[in-house]
Amino acid sequence: MAAAAGGAALWRRLSAWLPRGRLGLAALLGRLSDRLSRGRDRRARRSSWLLLAPLLTPPVPVVTAPPCSLCPEGAHRFQWIRNLVPEFGISSSHVKVLSSPAEFYELLKVQIKTAKQRVVMASLYLGTGLLEQELVDCLEETLEKSLQAKESPDLRVSILLDYTRGSRGRKNSRTMLIPLLQRFPEQVRVSLFHTPNLRGLLKLLIPERFNETIGLQHIKVYLFDDNVILSGANLSDLYFTNRQDRYVLLQDSPEIADFFTELVDAIGDVSLQLQQDDTVQMMEGMVHPYQGDKVAYCEIANRRVMEVINSARTRQELLHAKTFHSSQQSNSVLSQQGSQASGGLKPEPDTWIYPLIQMKPFGIQIDEMVTETLLTEAERDARIYLTTGYFNLTQAYMDLILGTRAEYRILLASPEVNGFFGAKGVAGAIPAAYVYIEHQFYSEVCYLHQQERVQLQEYSRAGWTFHAKGLWLYLAGSNLPCLTLIGSPNFGYRSVHRDLEAQVAIVTENKALQQQLHQEQEQLYLCSGVVSSSTFEQPNRYVKLWVKLVTPLIKNFF
Repeated sequence: MAAAAGGAALWRRLSAWLPRGRLGLAALLGRLSDRLSRGRDRRARRSSWLLLAPLLTPPVPVVTAPPCSLCPEGAHRFQWIRNLVPEFGISSSHVKVLSSPAEFYELLKVQIKTAKQRVVMASLYLGTGLLEQELVDCLEETLEKSLQAKESPDLRVSILLDYTRGSRGRKNSRTMLIPLLQRFPEQVRVSLFHTPNLRGLLKLLIPERFNETIGLQHIKVYLFDDNVILSGANLSDLYFTNRQDRYVLLQDSPEIADFFTELVDAIGDVSLQLQQDDTVQMMEGMVHPYQGDKVAYCEIANRRVMEVINSARTRQELLHAKTFHSSQQSNSVLSQQGSQASGGLKPEPDTWIYPLIQMKPFGIQIDEMVTETLLTEAERDARIYLTTGYFNLTQAYMDLILGTRAEYRILLASPEVNGFFGAKGVAGAIPAAYVYIEHQFYSEVCYLHQQERVQLQEYSRAGWTFHAKGLWLYLAGSNLPCLTLIGSPNFGYRSVHRDLEAQVAIVTENKALQQQLHQEQEQLYLCSGVVSSSTFEQPNRYVKLWVKLVTPLIKNFF
């Protein structure tokens, strides 16, 4: 009965969310049918795709997807994403890909110092070292300038962190930010998100650090006026020095900045507000996340976030219609007056930004839908480079990687560059647990004879840790990616089910930007080695029996 319900749910999701008109549902079912008919008994027994078998019985004609080229209306093949989220069309010249933690840190400082209207920062936590204090000092200096410039200063600072991670220890994110609250109470807001799933006896019994496994505010967005930095990096000295992540700057993008400002405000409204005396309280009239009714709280949070998504989507659709209408009029004028007037026209966007939000505690799973569809629709000879600091893919993602036709190059952390390597206590065994998960997945790849199509690579760099996550999609026959995903999700159970996550899909037709993204991918993969059977025979890959026994029970918490 549970399997039937799961099959029905999967079918509803496929029917509701898969794109129409590019790779049709018939083609998808044909491809799945082809995969399922190859006699892979062990895999078929556990694969959720087997639940589609009754639908796959009749022969289904396979419709070949057209190549990735602009259709007459100027839309690209990923246009279907705008049915779920707002689509922001920008010039590729506004996108800059960063490569190093130091570059990221210096950019943060410069952007803070030059901000005039708003600074909005969402992160898991703010560290307590000297580099983090320098960031706080930059904020204080900029706020002071704003205060002296006008009687009613324009600059507003909004910071969103996770409550449990930000409250860890005696010196923590809260104590770092309280001086700003005390000095600039009208300009600074610090919101601490507390998952509604940590409540009652669970909250009472689970100790500090371990309580962070229940759910976190994991979004990483840093925006300054109309400039937005999307990353997976937190505000901590490691992420400013020797912890490799990814970073993209979207410059002069007011609509995108407005969207993420509203998103952070919405989450902030349902979060605990830090006070000047280090206490916290909810906004007046708001349901408490762990003392109030859980269902009511989640419904309010869902409504607030979806209002942001839907209103931005409506605005962008109206803007798109207006722009299209103006373009048609301009073309008509140009045809009458000659081409000399074309110099004054604003260039058409060649890059599109789609914000993908995942907040399963609130019933929002847009990022999951889009990611699964991208993996499903990837054609034969397409290449997908997928990277994660913590290799713990959901079962659905694993099934899609192993059951579709694209080539995959999956980059993950070797044990030595795992963020938990050398940690004290139980946390010190987490790298071994990831090795065990990796070995199981690799064994599945070998069992299905997919070693050529699905390749694992381990990042290794002396003195560094690895935290980069994301995806690059290379269409069949192309040497450059036309799409990347960048943001906070790790493609694991936590990202999908427990934490608040956000990333963006960047789709571009511009060769220069595609080259930037390609170089970013190459630079990360350059520091890696290909995983083979001999990899797991090395002494540092030995996994103790108790870790093997415990991993299946706890893998959904890290």
